[in-house]
Amino acid sequence: MSLTTGTVSAHPTGEFASLYQPSHQFYDEMVSAGGGIRPAWAQFVPSLDELGADGLTQRTEQARRLLRENGVTYNVYGASQDLERPWDLDPLPILLPESEWEPLSEAVQQRALLLDKFLADIYGPQTVLKSGVLPPHAIFQHPGYLPPCAGIVPPTGVFLHWYAAQLARRSDGSWAVLGDRTQGPSGAGYAVENRIIVSRTLPQDFQNSNVVRLASFFITLRNTLANLARQHRENPRVVLLTPGPSSSRYFEDVYLARYLGYALVEGGDLTVRGVGVYLKTLGGLLPVDVILRRMVDADCDPLELNPDSIMGIPGLVQAARDGQVVIANALGSGYLEAPILQPYLPAICRHLLGQDLKLLGAQTWWCGQREQRLYVEENFDKLIIRPAFRQRKVRTHAGWLLSADDKAKLLAEMRARPNQFVAQEPIPGSTAPIWNGTELQPWHVTFRAYAVAHDGGYQIMPGGLSRVAPRAEMLTESMTAGQRSKDVWILSDRPVESVSLLRPLSTALELRRTGNDLPSRAADHLFWLGRLIERSEAKVRHVRSVVARMTSELQPAGLAELHMLFVALDDTWESPVADLDLEDPEAWPKLREAVWEFLYDPKRKGGLLETLHNANRTASIVRDRISVDGWRIVNQLELHPQTSDDESVEVDLGEALMPLNHLLMLLSAFSGISTDSMTRGPGWRFLDIGRRIERALQTVRLIRGLLVDAQADLLPRLEAMLEIADSSMTYRYRYLTTLQLAPVLDLVLVDETNPRAVGFQLVALAEHVKNLSRDRGEFVRSPEQKLMLAAQAALRLVDVEAFCSVNGLEDRVLLDDFLEHVALDLRSLSDSITHTYLTHTATARHLDTLVSANRK
Repeated sequence: MSLTTGTVSAHPTGEFASLYQPSHQFYDEMVSAGGGIRPAWAQFVPSLDELGADGLTQRTEQARRLLRENGVTYNVYGASQDLERPWDLDPLPILLPESEWEPLSEAVQQRALLLDKFLADIYGPQTVLKSGVLPPHAIFQHPGYLPPCAGIVPPTGVFLHWYAAQLARRSDGSWAVLGDRTQGPSGAGYAVENRIIVSRTLPQDFQNSNVVRLASFFITLRNTLANLARQHRENPRVVLLTPGPSSSRYFEDVYLARYLGYALVEGGDLTVRGVGVYLKTLGGLLPVDVILRRMVDADCDPLELNPDSIMGIPGLVQAARDGQVVIANALGSGYLEAPILQPYLPAICRHLLGQDLKLLGAQTWWCGQREQRLYVEENFDKLIIRPAFRQRKVRTHAGWLLSADDKAKLLAEMRARPNQFVAQEPIPGSTAPIWNGTELQPWHVTFRAYAVAHDGGYQIMPGGLSRVAPRAEMLTESMTAGQRSKDVWILSDRPVESVSLLRPLSTALELRRTGNDLPSRAADHLFWLGRLIERSEAKVRHVRSVVARMTSELQPAGLAELHMLFVALDDTWESPVADLDLEDPEAWPKLREAVWEFLYDPKRKGGLLETLHNANRTASIVRDRISVDGWRIVNQLELHPQTSDDESVEVDLGEALMPLNHLLMLLSAFSGISTDSMTRGPGWRFLDIGRRIERALQTVRLIRGLLVDAQADLLPRLEAMLEIADSSMTYRYRYLTTLQLAPVLDLVLVDETNPRAVGFQLVALAEHVKNLSRDRGEFVRSPEQKLMLAAQAALRLVDVEAFCSVNGLEDRVLLDDFLEHVALDLRSLSDSITHTYLTHTATARHLDTLVSANRK
């Protein structure tokens, strides 16, 4: 069946849109071969003329800013997880009328149904093999065919719960399939984000165009998954299984989990007990009804599938076999993604459905057959060469782009392993206008359509994810540099209604105010997010004080005092200027260079950029546990590197004050949101515990770095201490302008009413450990409580006056020893909480021993 476009309009282009000149060699989405505007675009093109170049540039920048604020990123397969790329979205959508969309939608429905029946057949009776429709090598040489999954039938009989087809147009406008995505189809979350951004960027056009909403598709997806549950049908526990932060699709995993209202889990969060799968939480094991997986088949179970997998759940295949948990899509569905199957699908469709296949794939030649391989070799420069069995990290090659050497190497490999290669006709795809900053340009388009199982058939998302690139061959790869995405609008000829994902239940939910369903892994990341946020704030406050004194007349401004102030930045990292010769004429430039490196060098261990990056990465892992506003704040935690040329260092340091002030404002905003907006459940508690431990440790570090040394002038260091500890105002209200060591120590170390003091943090920590869930009697204190009681007692009984005395020329040894014990108690508390609640490896006896040892 040929699926072609609808009627061509003779609408002339407007003044601005007339500058768009696509090639007649390819089908263009907006302009017909005769130069007229297609009907779906007739209302939209006048808006382009009204916007003009300036308006489109403004909309493009607005879209980029919204994407940046929302933290929309992607990562290419095989790339380092640290090489996240910002999602690139062109603000101009692709428009399709409903009259053209409906036959395409029906064809995608048929293809999804066929693949579901095909999957059921190859893991069941294998009639396609017995009847000769499918040759044996297409199953038994296929690494994606998983024998352990044979005979496993999901409770509803549906194997393919959702599906995506990668589509492109031929030059005549007909649609063809470039590939099938059947394991955990990616891109649907990006499609939603694209819709949100474009509808905000072009709000008037979106409202006036009767664009069919996407939410109905996700409602069906959620209902389909809920109906899979064998128990808890009214409110089943559905989890989204992600490979983790190193995955190229992790942003989307987090996005979909939040959008659908599912818990985001990794393999380590789940365990098989008996015949069921359970979620490991702080409150115990909770039964899981449905797993929406985003992990490839083989990695899901190291026991029966891939013993090298460190991401899977041992025993998951057996749990699926027993039917107590449903996995969507069914394990083994990756078999359908192999290009080698494309030539056989029309015959399989007639065999299983008794119908002709409506949506055909690209013409495919399998090199395992000699005649087809010879054809491929003769026409190598006209074909796309790809693995016969889809492999994510193996590249696709356009024969006409290869050098003579590369061509010879690939041909030799094909001849040595012909069964592993197929060749396909290139399908250039249509073109559509994109805005490059100065003009409209035609870029090639590929489109991903999504289907979800529903009422014995499939429902198609009214839209999808479109990728565009200046050259068609770039679209054979996943999203790479140089590509952009587009929203796809399906235009109805009647008004559309808004749709909400919120759904009513026929039975009342049991009221709950507990939140013990937090996985231990998520609690651990929240704990470290709290620590890293507080560590970032401490570094910003401290280095801001250094920079301000190096670029103004604030005290202390002498080289010796500034050197001491800078070296005190981090007690866990040996500063390259710790032993700086202050008599050296180059001492001052060396100190400035060290400050610059601390600010802007991403490789500087313990530097500000490294700390901010770690905080951002940790927040991205638990993004589903952070509010949207909180994530937007964390996503802006960055300090752009600047040039370190000697001539510019001093200027750079002066210009750093404003960005540092902005960073401090963002960090304070995040602390405010976490304090005022997070429900007082385990997530908030572990986040706040991390913050309190880190704030106390940073204050202790600051006191040891500035006030233990008895040789240098004390007054400038007291001033800096109060400033960095954000306690100057309180001190002046109490003591006016007289600076003395004992009052400063009392304020920043002991005072339990000062939110920056160590004593304040210990009070908060004591309350937290008291409220952590423990299986203990009322009068039995946990090791964490014992640690806090001992630390609080020591601090409350301390004599700060005794710390101020100096024995001859010695430093304040008593103060230093006491601070060392406080720091040790805080680190012991951190270790104890980690072992007890976050890794479940400690015993009470071990922790009691730890407490006793730390107090000696």
